[in-house]
Amino acid sequence: MATRSTLVIKVTAGADAPERCSQAFTVASVAAASGTRVSLWLTGESAWFALPGRAAEFDLPHAAPLPDLMDAVLASGGAITLCTQCAARRGIEEKDVAEGVRIAGAQVFVSEIMPEGVQALVY
Repeated sequence: MATRSTLVIKVTAGADAPERCSQAFTVASVAAASGTRVSLWLTGESAWFALPGRAAEFDLPHAAPLPDLMDAVLASGGAITLCTQCAARRGIEEKDVAEGVRIAGAQVFVSEIMPEGVQALVY
């Protein structure tokens, strides 16, 4: 039986760099739809998308809605993680985040990207 490949995507951009942000979420969603295990990390300005309703406020012409892309990742069994330090700097706590989003730090990120066969991308 073939091992399912894993893609870890760290998105650092939010509304401040909408095209880069949208690319990260789109790649995560397409990878998830193709059967790849996806771990999407929200860091920097993308941290705000961990809050309920915030992803729906993001608008970029000719781009899929972020909530749909996030739902696709979660529906495939993927993970969405908010960076611990990014959350703390923005006053975001575990009780504040949308369903399906976890808060974790660098130790977890490193443990996800180090195994053989894992591809990591940063946007």
